[in-house]
Amino acid sequence: MAVGTYYRNDPKAPRPNSPTRIGTNVLLEWEGKLLLEQRWDCGFWGLPGGRLRKGEDYAVGISRELREEAGIFLPPNAFRQIKVCDDDRIAAYADGTVWRMIIVLFHAVLTAEPRLKSSKESQSLRFFSKEELDGITIVTTHEDLVEYWKQLAE
Repeated sequence: MAVGTYYRNDPKAPRPNSPTRIGTNVLLEWEGKLLLEQRWDCGFWGLPGGRLRKGEDYAVGISRELREEAGIFLPPNAFRQIKVCDDDRIAAYADGTVWRMIIVLFHAVLTAEPRLKSSKESQSLRFFSKEELDGITIVTTHEDLVEYWKQLAE
């Protein structure tokens, strides 16, 4: 059973009852493939990242999240901010908490194969080619970001 349900620009989404949260995600590439994590809260695939801590710099936040979720350490200056997604992205949880998210999207390219280490937030981690992405379910709030990566990779 899913702990979280996600919505993007969906008029049927529940109304937020918690403050808007700013988070970071990364389009992390290795050998032309994109890193995704299978999320523990819904079972769908999504980009590594998460919410910022109070007062945390965006690049510091994505560096921390990538280290926590995938065991990959990249310094904050390895990330290039490419987009801010301030549309209607909603996360609704089984405990009744509903919040709107703003995503600061980064891009980074690895020069060596990383040793991936899943955290408690990930069922698994894997790099996907563009073609492999068509066969998986991506969390709604990241579908457009993955499509954006496909266009960047062309």
